[in-house]
Amino acid sequence: MTATEPAASDAIATDTSPQPGPGATPPRTPLVARAAAELVGTAALVAIVVGSGIQVTQLTDDVALQLLANSTATVFGLGVLIALLGPVSGAHFNPAVTLAEWWTARRGGGGVNARELAVYVPAQIVGAVLGAILADAMFGEPLVKWSTHDRSAENLLLGEVVATAGLILLILGLARTDRLRFAPVAVASYIGAAYWFTSSTSFANPAVTIGRAFTDTFAGIAPASVPAFIGMQLIGTAVGLALVAVIFMRGRTTGE
Repeated sequence: MTATEPAASDAIATDTSPQPGPGATPPRTPLVARAAAELVGTAALVAIVVGSGIQVTQLTDDVALQLLANSTATVFGLGVLIALLGPVSGAHFNPAVTLAEWWTARRGGGGVNARELAVYVPAQIVGAVLGAILADAMFGEPLVKWSTHDRSAENLLLGEVVATAGLILLILGLARTDRLRFAPVAVASYIGAAYWFTSSTSFANPAVTIGRAFTDTFAGIAPASVPAFIGMQLIGTAVGLALVAVIFMRGRTTGE
């Protein structure tokens, strides 16, 4: 290093280029890397949900303890996954989130374009299915066994609308207020709380819903219940977008 070259610490201190935070979608990350991150992240998330569900049912018959253990594992696992993969793909792991970001981008905000939407969603669905199969394999369960856990009750469907709307409001609200750095803690905490305050235990994710149909274990959902769940999640996405538009309304310039 010559006398005229800046020290490394000086270069870091004067670097004003934008740095992606957890939950953001870095524009220069190759699409194949982002797709891989979404596939692996969604697979890991479903493996955590399904695997912890299998583990706890082998340890206790107490349903309250089963839900507590399942939600706790999900909170910690999801937080780690968002922190790790957020700077790569935005850590959506959820077609509802990707769809909401695509809609936001169409309205002139930050988000994903149509090509990214077309890549992210299949990656998330494939990842969810692989995650369920992986969890079953780790615990010696049949690799694919359709769930018999019926979740078609109307109150459960309402729970999915609420859970998904709240998730979209949280993520886009953090983006609107430039606080995506809190996404790992905030999103994981919300999902953990929603396990308990929603009747459906907060799937709030079409890909995860599809993946959980492949396992006849604690976290499973009967294939016949999947379409209605996904439909309610899409309605929840629309409600969440509407809430973001109202609550985080863009300010007007003086004189308007």
